Amino acid sequence: MRSKSAAVGDIQKRQSRGAGSSARGALSSRTTEIKMRVTQQRIPAGGSRREALRQKGQFWTPDWVAEAMTAYVLFAGSDHLFDPAVGQGAFFRAGKMVAAKMGSDLSLLGTEIDPDVLRQACRDGLTGDDLSQVEIRDFVLNPPTGPYRAIVANPPYIRHHRLSSEVKAFARDFAAAAIGAPLDGRAGLHIYFLLRALQLLADNGRLAFIMPADTCEGVFAHTLWNWITSNYRLDAVITFHHQASPFPGVDTNPLIFLIQKACPRGQFLWARLNKAETSQLRAWISSGFTRQAGPAISVYRRSLSEALATGLSRPATENKSAAPVLRDYAQVLRGIATGANEFFFLTRSRAASLQIPGEFLVPAVGRTRDIEGDEISRDTLEALDAAGRPTLLLSLDGRPVDAFPPPIRDYLKQGEERGLPARPLIAQRRPWYRMEMRRVPPFLFAYLGRRNARFIRNTAGVRPLTGFLCVYPRSRDPMFVEALWKVLSYPDTLANLSLVGKSYGSGAIKVEPRALERLPLAEAAVRDVGLPPARLIPI
Repeated sequence: MRSKSAAVGDIQKRQSRGAGSSARGALSSRTTEIKMRVTQQRIPAGGSRREALRQKGQFWTPDWVAEAMTAYVLFAGSDHLFDPAVGQGAFFRAGKMVAAKMGSDLSLLGTEIDPDVLRQACRDGLTGDDLSQVEIRDFVLNPPTGPYRAIVANPPYIRHHRLSSEVKAFARDFAAAAIGAPLDGRAGLHIYFLLRALQLLADNGRLAFIMPADTCEGVFAHTLWNWITSNYRLDAVITFHHQASPFPGVDTNPLIFLIQKACPRGQFLWARLNKAETSQLRAWISSGFTRQAGPAISVYRRSLSEALATGLSRPATENKSAAPVLRDYAQVLRGIATGANEFFFLTRSRAASLQIPGEFLVPAVGRTRDIEGDEISRDTLEALDAAGRPTLLLSLDGRPVDAFPPPIRDYLKQGEERGLPARPLIAQRRPWYRMEMRRVPPFLFAYLGRRNARFIRNTAGVRPLTGFLCVYPRSRDPMFVEALWKVLSYPDTLANLSLVGKSYGSGAIKVEPRALERLPLAEAAVRDVGLPPARLIPI
């Protein structure tokens, strides 16, 4: 058996193996960004160290989760285990433990793009022999041959905006060839890891992936999961109560997907784990789902058609198709995107020092945490002003620079010297300083944050930036607006946000404009406040 230092030497020698073309090698160097993965990791609360984790993906899979996932893929008796993103080797360690209990030999196979984390795997207990069949290569761009009977992974969680244009182009073409249709450009790299792994899964083979909830909540989810469940058997989806998350302190809502390359079925098991670090998850999966799950796990058998319509990350719900939805009564738009808040979004004292005339300033709000409750009033703005928070948006029209007063001309010159016209969003405007326009929305929606997502009454007449959504009732009649506000404030309406939003860690959700328009309203509230039928509301 070789020493740890020998294993590290082997890793260095294998960096050129499977490198592919020079073009693909160049792409590979750009994709070492994010992985969710070894146990008891200390997560920085914020700052540069937290951002470094987002860039490198140093979020390791805890052993109790890795053991359960590995038990599933090895259940049918595979003689090997393949991990496309080995990292610090949590699944290899789990595989060795499961194989030992089964009394069988197991070959450990895998790919990894970063040799540094493999060196850490040696320090965490794996041997040179354990890592001898790990190749340094990009799994998506330059995959191994396969096929594999047992694939398990916590794939790199790289959001779309962190991917280069070359990688995005490759991923778009890859998805189109794999499933017959391109995926929306907002799919992250983890989605393409899943597609590639499914391609390499052997007949009757098993795959276990732990992935963020956006895997089945993003705009691409309908296309993705209809293809997967039409060609593979979805055995189970395991979700986590936010207090049982395997990644505490990380803003993600993880799910485990257990899939076979076998004839699809119309039903699957949907589970919610209520307690972290429990052995009940491994015991239930190891039994082939025949053993009573135990009090830490709630298990339901669901119809695939219902779950695809509701969302695989969400519990089954009553049919709400006949319920009134927000778009029947209101339109939703995103807040104003300035492209440079530090330039266009000003404190009152800053605006005064620049001598910006008041006619070019409008009251605005930018951060959800600046609003304590469910109303933003004049008192709220005064308190923000006193705290030195920005409350004024520089809202310029498209007139030539020379037509503005001298203070505006001087300030725009500063913006040009700072290179603002070349910024991606600003460069699309003509002229660059012309601000987006929004009429004052009666209601704002705080769609993402540590606080619960909520509707906010806008009695201060502010324009919101992109931290909020604008909600415009379809009638400006004061009685109608007041009635709609009561419906939006109703607890059952707010509870329905989980049906249309993307879920994140600690129970936080994000709701996009079109998704918010699909929000089912509490029928009892609509009836009690006397909102008229949608067909009677003037558009």
